[in-house]
Amino acid sequence: MKKKRFRFQWGAFLLLIFYGGLFFLLFSRMFMLQATGEVEGQELAARAAAKYSKESAITASRGKIYDANGQVIAEDTLSYRLIAIVNEKATTDAKNPRHVVDAEKTAKILHEYIPAMDEEKIYKQLTRVNDKGEKPYQVEFGSAGRGISHETMSKIKAEKLPGILFINDLKRYYPNGIFASHLVGFALKEENKDGTFTTKGKMGLELTYNKELTGKNGKVEYETDAFHYLLPNSEKMVTPAKNGDDIYLTIDKTIQSFLEEAMTSVEKEYNPESMTAIVAERKTGKILAMSQRPTFNPDTREGNNMKWLNEAIEETIEPGSTMKTFTLASAIDTGVWDPNKRYMSGSYKVLDRTIRDHNGVGWGPITYLDGFQRSSNTAMANLLKLIGEDVFFDYLDRFGFGKKTGIDLPNEASGTLLSKYPVERVTTTFGQGSTVTPIQLIQAMTAIANDGKMMQPYVIDRIVDPSTGKIIQKHKPIEKGQPVSADTAKQVREILASTLTAKNGTAKDFVLDEYEVAGKTGTAQIPLGNGRYSWGSNEFLYSFLGMAPADNPQLIMYVSVKRPKLKSGELGSVPVSKIFKPVMLNSLKYLNVNPEDVKHVDNSTIKDYTGQSAEAIQVELSNDGLQPVIVGGGGKIIDQYPKGHQKLVKGNFVFLKTAGDVTLPDFTNWSLRNVLAFKTMSNLEIEVVGEGFVASQSVSAGTVISDRSPIVVKLKTPAESFKQDVETPPEGETTE
Repeated sequence: MKKKRFRFQWGAFLLLIFYGGLFFLLFSRMFMLQATGEVEGQELAARAAAKYSKESAITASRGKIYDANGQVIAEDTLSYRLIAIVNEKATTDAKNPRHVVDAEKTAKILHEYIPAMDEEKIYKQLTRVNDKGEKPYQVEFGSAGRGISHETMSKIKAEKLPGILFINDLKRYYPNGIFASHLVGFALKEENKDGTFTTKGKMGLELTYNKELTGKNGKVEYETDAFHYLLPNSEKMVTPAKNGDDIYLTIDKTIQSFLEEAMTSVEKEYNPESMTAIVAERKTGKILAMSQRPTFNPDTREGNNMKWLNEAIEETIEPGSTMKTFTLASAIDTGVWDPNKRYMSGSYKVLDRTIRDHNGVGWGPITYLDGFQRSSNTAMANLLKLIGEDVFFDYLDRFGFGKKTGIDLPNEASGTLLSKYPVERVTTTFGQGSTVTPIQLIQAMTAIANDGKMMQPYVIDRIVDPSTGKIIQKHKPIEKGQPVSADTAKQVREILASTLTAKNGTAKDFVLDEYEVAGKTGTAQIPLGNGRYSWGSNEFLYSFLGMAPADNPQLIMYVSVKRPKLKSGELGSVPVSKIFKPVMLNSLKYLNVNPEDVKHVDNSTIKDYTGQSAEAIQVELSNDGLQPVIVGGGGKIIDQYPKGHQKLVKGNFVFLKTAGDVTLPDFTNWSLRNVLAFKTMSNLEIEVVGEGFVASQSVSAGTVISDRSPIVVKLKTPAESFKQDVETPPEGETTE
């Protein structure tokens, strides 16, 4: 008995020591925690706050994209995300179910309102179970179930489907549909690792400026107890969201709409392989419109046979005869251009290769001016000999070919100037072999339109912080040099204008009734990739690079149409003109640009005088303050220039063509354009020397011309005339 008592007492003693030790350790631990507030190196208060603090996100809006006038092109808009509660545990009252009861019916109705959601897939999602045969509490439907409009949401709600809920969401919205889509691009909402969603740019400006457009989400933090109830007197801390920056483009929504409408119309009529077009402001280099076909709707990303790149920037082309503009400019600027000098058209030998004109045989010996108006390849080949190959390629470098323009858009191509072999140097003069981009052609043309000053193209006007209105970035026009002189640029414009008005001009399809256009057509063979080219009426890249008004250009425009389905006998310039003409005409009117020689004050109206008496119309026009010129022997009018019903400023020339021999007028002080117009109407051999205004003529005014003898008309600039007057003063006067 004593032995058992001893064992009991000894056991109790051991238990006392054990529990006493545990109590001592616990007491010591509590003392340490009170003293330091830390456990395992971590602050207890922080751990408690982390356990019981909650936060909710304040979603930041993605920055908006505006046109030049503040019209929205892309913005975040309120939308809805579809959620389906599928677990029966959500329902506490069988009469008022809070989960999807009839999955088949629900799938059918949802598919009716959201066709992008496949009915069978909806049903599978609504009836989904895990490996244990358990249903999730709720399911979603991927991208098809996000970005739902308020209208669609309201219709679905009206069906009163149990378990179907909507959560407010933000969706990237493009209110204009197909509108500069390859330029603007698109952005999509992506799920992050933490289950949140962020809109990210995937193409175009949305991708390039994704960092600037993306905002930073804010948050609301507050403390809860272990049961997630808000603790009394707990502080709420708010970190506001920082919305993304807004981007203002140089694109003008109205002009862009003109372009989209015209391109859509031509696409339906001619079903071309592709089309590209750019409208730019000549003085600054601002891009006012840019589009291509095929294209897509950025809201749906739907498009057929489409390249996911901006062809105006990222794709190179052989430009065809539009390149002759810059060959001409090089010849004029180097002083080797003589418009009345003759050359033999038709063919030109380069070692073992033969260059031919587009008609295969040429037109015999013709002047260089006539050759340019006819778009003669051999004229350019002969000019290259006069310019010099190295000098010519130096001019192409000055015009920016073979290198990027630096436009504020991604993935710009540079093109390639081929000069290794003699034939490549020759073919480059008329736009074959060497490659360029449409945006390079626009940049180079600014030098011609802008009195020699070449402007860098750009599409971003400014980037603005929407919360403060502060301008973060501001683009100013950048001059890229002066490839040619102002005098050269002016002469090129005059000659480009003559391609529309000359008897044999190739650009007659581009004449506007109210504005004078200057430009150059292009018909480029399309490389097949094996050193050969496609051939046939529907197998070319047709284009036009032009500006208006010709004397004082405001807009430059490039249009190309690749492999259109032409009607029998139709020229490739026709579908190109059906884009250029309405866009240029409507844009100039929209910008309140007065038509060439058309003003709101001190003007007169002309109309079609064909078939009427030239003498009677001459009196009528003179009484209206115009200067009528009868070209021929008089009688009935068979043609006129300018044509059609329009207003002309008083003092402007009107040429009335009749039958019979031509009486030579007094050309003194006539402009080059008027001389060329008279030459075209009269079909006389008139050789023009110099530039500016007529100072003398080899055949006296009043002479009746009955043969084909050449008539030399000399022009001088106002500066030259002033200098001559100073150097040879009238008798009795002196100069200092």
